[in-house]
Amino acid sequence: MTTLDILLNADPAMKLMMLLLIAASLAAVGLTVRKLMSGQTLTGGSTFLQALRLGGPLIGLLGAAYNVLIINIAIANIGEQPSYPVLAPGIAEGALLFVLGLIAGLIAVICNWIVEARIDRAVLRS
Repeated sequence: MTTLDILLNADPAMKLMMLLLIAASLAAVGLTVRKLMSGQTLTGGSTFLQALRLGGPLIGLLGAAYNVLIINIAIANIGEQPSYPVLAPGIAEGALLFVLGLIAGLIAVICNWIVEARIDRAVLRS
């Protein structure tokens, strides 16, 4: 099983959260590049980076916790202890979602530092 297999075989709600975190990470990088290429003008977008910086890890954690909840409900409904190979894909799905949330948060933090440094330089020059 690969990371792509986990993403492709994930529950639709978890897949949506994963794709949103990936898209938000790419948008953060694109926004940072756009801000760096804008010259001396101070354009918007810092709020998005700050929101992703705080929200990305929380969304990943929420998805992982929800996934663990669903796994435990399924185990309770089965009534017997399933083997680890049966549980592993669900656990991997939750872990991947949590990691994507952390990566989105990390990218947003780095991009926010870059943007703030650029804003500081622009303000100090004027």
